[in-house]
Amino acid sequence: MSNPGMLYVTMQPKPGLPIAQFHEWYNNEHGPTRLRLPQIFSNGLRYRAADEKEPSFLAVYDVTSMSHLETETYTSLRANRSPREAETIGQVDVKRYFWDLVATRESPLFIPIEQLTDDEAEGIVLLTVELKLKDNANAEAETMKWYDGYVNGLSEVPGWLRSRVFKTSSLETGVSISFTALHEFAKDNGLGDVAQNPAARSPGWKDLEAKYATLNSQRLYSLFYVFGPAPRDLSSLSQLPPAASAFKSADSMTATSNDPAPVITSYVTAPDGLSIPYRLEGNPDPKAPTVAFCNSLLTSLHMWDPFVAILQAQRPRYRILRYDFRGRRAVPSPPVPATLDVLADDLRGVLAALRIPRLDALVGVSMGGATTLNFALRYPDKLSKFVACDFNVASSPANTSAWKERIAVAETPSLDDGGGSSTPGIRKLAGQTVARWFHPATTTQKPGTVAWVEDMVAGNDVEGFRYGCQALWDYDMKPQMGGCRVPGLLVVGEGDGKGALVKAMEGFRGMIGGQEGDARLAVVPETGHLPMCESPEGFWDAVKGFL
Repeated sequence: MSNPGMLYVTMQPKPGLPIAQFHEWYNNEHGPTRLRLPQIFSNGLRYRAADEKEPSFLAVYDVTSMSHLETETYTSLRANRSPREAETIGQVDVKRYFWDLVATRESPLFIPIEQLTDDEAEGIVLLTVELKLKDNANAEAETMKWYDGYVNGLSEVPGWLRSRVFKTSSLETGVSISFTALHEFAKDNGLGDVAQNPAARSPGWKDLEAKYATLNSQRLYSLFYVFGPAPRDLSSLSQLPPAASAFKSADSMTATSNDPAPVITSYVTAPDGLSIPYRLEGNPDPKAPTVAFCNSLLTSLHMWDPFVAILQAQRPRYRILRYDFRGRRAVPSPPVPATLDVLADDLRGVLAALRIPRLDALVGVSMGGATTLNFALRYPDKLSKFVACDFNVASSPANTSAWKERIAVAETPSLDDGGGSSTPGIRKLAGQTVARWFHPATTTQKPGTVAWVEDMVAGNDVEGFRYGCQALWDYDMKPQMGGCRVPGLLVVGEGDGKGALVKAMEGFRGMIGGQEGDARLAVVPETGHLPMCESPEGFWDAVKGFL
């Protein structure tokens, strides 16, 4: 295995390329595609020139082993560029460099940038100094000796975080050997005049320059974007005209649009390899507070469509995240039953991939309601408040038995509908499920809503349902509820379980956070198990004061 190193890319957009188009492509397509290969890239960082020189932009990627850059996994990324990427990159002056890591020195205060929040990372300063070696047998040793003293001096500068020295990679053939040093400093630092011609200010420079190396470049940059393995840049997307904003990846798993508002749909890969689809929209400000939604079992993220339309109109300050539970479309291989802890960890992974350190609110219903409470219990520092709807805090043997019966219905290839034709088992289950879920007022007065949700349920992956519903088989959150530190609101449709769930939720709401932290219970009139689908306006009335 070769040494770890760095992919170092300088970029200068050509005149005529809108800067928002450049950033949107790089942030939503190019960078995340590489960060989805953690076996190759451990991070990806974007810098903007702070010295008024060109190229104006720099991207650096730490590479776990430089030999990975010769594998098909990496080379195919460049060979199979999307038409959008090929068109955009043709309007950018790009230079790529491969560097092998030689030496590292860190301050005790150093934290890897990818582990910082965007607010913490933004503005970190990068000072780079590149030297080209002369044809002298001692050039490499003397240059490293100089770098060692040079780093000693820089490490005394207030705000210094880390210095790394790299050498032209062994992957680069037919090129002269150069060394480059990358020095990282906090936003508030004592660089001052040191940043101006730093090499010449260091001891031993004149002798080194005379005999062993020439100064190739000195640059000063400021960090402005940290890649994650999932596209999230609504800000740049929002600045594109609708026609220029539409993009769909070759696998159809990622799409962007700004028509009429910015929306990103893509996926996050869970540790077990399962793809978790998500949809990000709303306020494009990257600092906007985020509200996330957890669906019920057998529905998709689109179950929230009517309510999200209200939320966007009434609370435009929110960025909105929705995602599909494992089991909606697929299961991992080999398949394993879901648990509420796994579902909470899935959400944590989605947030990490999107670099969302903390939610302003989490809203969930049914299995999503149980997941919401469990997430609040397991990760209280990752959300400010929650709304948990139409769920119970513990399973029961009767409920587990009912789920097994429903699996049997879903897995039946076809059922005679009595009219001489057959109905797939999952479609039969959809009719039974929605009839059980919905309030009589919904079933009689809103046939369109009934048909919409039935189609959604019937679209669930059958194997996914088998393994996904097992999250509701055997759980009990009651022992942990008293320690809940996150403010919560409970919501229930008045007709859910013919009113039985109203009584159940009224019974356990006082267990959340102890007596002083009792969660309030709001009841939505003339709705059943999915009040946000049956009466989006009624559901809004129930939560608007809390959100």
